[in-house]
Amino acid sequence: MKEFDAIIIGSGQAGTPLARKLAKAGWKTAIIEKRLVGGTCINDGCTPTKALVASAKLAFMAERSADLGIDIPAYKVDFKAVMARKAGIVKHSHDGSVSGLENTKNLTLIYGEAKFTDDHTLYIDGRDGSFENYTAKHIFINTGESPVIPDIEGVHDINYLTSTTILELDQVPEHLLIVGGGYIGLEFAQMFSRFGAKVTLLEHGDRLLPKEDGDVCEVVTEFFKEDGIEVFTEVNVSKFEKTADHKIKVTAEHNGKKMHYSGSHVLLASGRKPQTENLGLENTGIKCDEKGHVQVNDFLETAVKNVYALGDVKGGPAFTHISYNDYVVVAANLLENAKMSIKGRMIPYCMFIDPQLGRIGITETQAIAAKLDYLVAKLPMEHVARAIETGQTRGFMKAVVDKKTKQILGATIIGEQGGEIMSIIQMAMMGKITYEEIRYTIFAHPLYAESLNNLFMSIT
Repeated sequence: MKEFDAIIIGSGQAGTPLARKLAKAGWKTAIIEKRLVGGTCINDGCTPTKALVASAKLAFMAERSADLGIDIPAYKVDFKAVMARKAGIVKHSHDGSVSGLENTKNLTLIYGEAKFTDDHTLYIDGRDGSFENYTAKHIFINTGESPVIPDIEGVHDINYLTSTTILELDQVPEHLLIVGGGYIGLEFAQMFSRFGAKVTLLEHGDRLLPKEDGDVCEVVTEFFKEDGIEVFTEVNVSKFEKTADHKIKVTAEHNGKKMHYSGSHVLLASGRKPQTENLGLENTGIKCDEKGHVQVNDFLETAVKNVYALGDVKGGPAFTHISYNDYVVVAANLLENAKMSIKGRMIPYCMFIDPQLGRIGITETQAIAAKLDYLVAKLPMEHVARAIETGQTRGFMKAVVDKKTKQILGATIIGEQGGEIMSIIQMAMMGKITYEEIRYTIFAHPLYAESLNNLFMSIT
């Protein structure tokens, strides 16, 4: 039995910095990784997809370059080069994370799969063929999530893609069928459309992005259709099958009618599930919800003392920045007795479609549901000077404010640099800066940020 002060299961965006922080504080620490150091974000999430989004954006700009007076008559998407660039960026990030762990004093990196045998003991099935038991006073679960494979007839008879395996393609699909209209499906839909694939998006719900306001969903759907992406909502997929000409046929019900969709590839983008099935949690007092997420309190503590869960595995918004903040909270509480909590923390997010969708705080729909006394500020991007100058006029800015206190309650920016603009509003919300103060703030001209003046001028 090997003893440590702390064991972290999973080297994602909470586990990796936490392991290094604890080790540098003098804790004898081990971090267990069954797959790739860095977790989903670095290896098959944020890093590779945003690298591909950048290449896809350039292809789109080349296609419409004549709009700005620059004629590029025959640009070419070299998909192998695109993927090689992506792989290089991933390798750089991954290798840096490995090096950081391996070169930290008091820290042991172990490749293998961990399973609880009791509240504070782990059985490690090592990648090198070894089998050992480890124990620690403090254990941290950072195992993340993995793609959901829906239980649909014929799904295992086709070579379906997931958000992980689609990153391994070596050629652009002729016709990509995407099942799922969430942020993962939308980012891949637009990306591969710009690489040259025909793309059909099949969403079970009555609209894309159901958590956003209706006007946001409508404008995103318009963008996609303008760009040649087929979008079908209220589609209930019932069967997958291979065809004689090596294509994949999808059978579904759409608006009460039986429909068939055919393509060369199918991407399943219908959600993610927590990686807790093989952790042996049944051997502990740790509790999970009905979906398998580890239940924690506001300090990220599980039902077992000194056992914590961080990142996607605990449920809630599945974003890298949430995982990292989980690390910040736990480290501060353990090392500085800070008593930090995740309760009420402000959670921004940005979806990297083009134009970007950045959101912070509540939506207008949520304000209505809560029966708040609110006002809405809205400004089309076609009225933003910088957007006009750069030819990026699609989308709008929208903010919800408290009518009485004049505090900003939330904002949605669907437009060029939407995430960056959203972040300015986030800082204003954190600093309790009213919309009236922003209305009269001097911003440098002609930045996108300057449009915040006019956004809040729209409130009368």
